[in-house]
Amino acid sequence: MASSVSGSPIRVALVDDYDVVLIGVAHMFDRYRDRIVVAEIDANESLDDVVDIALYDSFAQPESDHGEIAVLAENPRARRVVVYTWNFHPDLIRSAREKGASGYLSKTLPARDLVAALEAVHAGEVVVSPPPRRASSATGLDWPGRREGLTDREAEILALITQGKSNAEVAALTFLSPNTVKSYIRTVYRKIDVASRTQAVLWGVNHGFTPDHTRIEHWRNGP
Repeated sequence: MASSVSGSPIRVALVDDYDVVLIGVAHMFDRYRDRIVVAEIDANESLDDVVDIALYDSFAQPESDHGEIAVLAENPRARRVVVYTWNFHPDLIRSAREKGASGYLSKTLPARDLVAALEAVHAGEVVVSPPPRRASSATGLDWPGRREGLTDREAEILALITQGKSNAEVAALTFLSPNTVKSYIRTVYRKIDVASRTQAVLWGVNHGFTPDHTRIEHWRNGP
């Protein structure tokens, strides 16, 4: 597939409040720099100019799949918006499309398929990945707690707890059942060797589970 409709690399802004998450996504594109230019990580290009795609990573976003996608879609500095997620609940896909997302892509996609999907979106297609069977995230992705043995979903649950979300709020944000959330929490407690929510929050604060930045704020007030 061609690198873009113009022959130039696609400019992609990565949007999430966790540096470690975005760095992992950016590293997936390392072998495709002739096709994808990451224009969002703090040390790279600024967001003052227009980007071709805002890639919204839904990891532990407190307003996940609600207002933030609309904010990105309404901002003229992002030509298109793509959601990058493991959660393929039909209501989330429908909501994202209604709010203006041109793509809804799975974190199980290998880098070459992710790049190809972004190129298709850039060319004007609407791309929605097939709902994945539960599998490991694509090689190269990262998240808080990964080195301590937490899966991406377990890490997201802990991140939301660290942000002060209740079990009911976590369930609503992730579209998981309350019992599933409780099961994840029990597993997280066991893996990080804590016995209470307070201890889990303290562990999260000390291990990178508080948001590093609020990148979405950059997009709220127009160009």
